[in-house]
Amino acid sequence: MYVGALTLDLLLGDVRSLKQKRSVVRPVIAEVRKRFPGVAVAETGATDLHRRAEIGLAVVSATAGNCTEVLDQCERLVAGRPEIELLSARRRLYNGED
Repeated sequence: MYVGALTLDLLLGDVRSLKQKRSVVRPVIAEVRKRFPGVAVAETGATDLHRRAEIGLAVVSATAGNCTEVLDQCERLVAGRPEIELLSARRRLYNGED
């Protein structure tokens, strides 16, 4: 069993309040959940900053290759949004022996 974790650090476009931030981040999370129902996704950091967001994703799979492929697809989906600039992506892969 493998567990893949991905943390995305995002810079949001023309956002001036936490309410506007939610209106940008929630649809991104909803789209990831819709496209990848087996992936857990949530806003995990920078909750008090209105132009920054951190989104965490996790997937469990039988193979490391599948974990990596799913996380790659999720990263491309989020990075492809025009209102978001992906600042960094941190990835970890755990197996049953860790």
